[in-house]
Amino acid sequence: MRSASQRLEDRTIKAQQLRRRVGITPAREEAEQAFLDAAERLLVSVGYAGITTRKLAEEAGLNHGLVHYYFGSMQELLLQVLERYTDRLISRQREMYAADMPFIEKWRTAMSYLDEDNVSGYAKIWYELQALGWNDPDIRKRVAKVDQAWASVVTEAFDRAMTEYDLDRDQFPLNAVVALVATFNVGMHLRMLSGIRTGHRELLDWIDRWLQELERRKPKRKAAS
Repeated sequence: MRSASQRLEDRTIKAQQLRRRVGITPAREEAEQAFLDAAERLLVSVGYAGITTRKLAEEAGLNHGLVHYYFGSMQELLLQVLERYTDRLISRQREMYAADMPFIEKWRTAMSYLDEDNVSGYAKIWYELQALGWNDPDIRKRVAKVDQAWASVVTEAFDRAMTEYDLDRDQFPLNAVVALVATFNVGMHLRMLSGIRTGHRELLDWIDRWLQELERRKPKRKAAS
């Protein structure tokens, strides 16, 4: 789980962002959202290398000079696309994990999102921006914050799941489990983007059988206590 200082930093950043929006007219806000929507579509359809300022402006139906005026750079605009998209999905994820149902059902739902996010283009947007960050430390830092936001949601959910299943936290360190899940999610997304799905179903079925066993053991533990 994120520390108190990290949560305070997040709130401070959000407050700063809100203050920066003060004075922005509805017309500008509408134009900025149109640019973000257009960039989101283009990242999915043609990728970063295929996006020019003029192509983006044409897609948005706006003057190309407004791109740098509103966002400062194309990279800033694209990072905001990733952050905005991630905010939507994290809200979806938090709502799902907060539902009153066994963890195994939440896990199955989360795994169904792998395909959903691949089809919608989110995975492609994520890896387009991640690749840009490999050679740009500023972009890499912003992308890392997006990853931290995901890790925070998953860590909270798995912390509750480990309590639910009474797992030995020495045998299954929370941060290690979260890193493992994140790593195989990354691998599955990258393989899907390359048209490779070999073994994915078998991997998920294997994990599902383990979770089913943990579910079966839950009543025995409660009865024994």
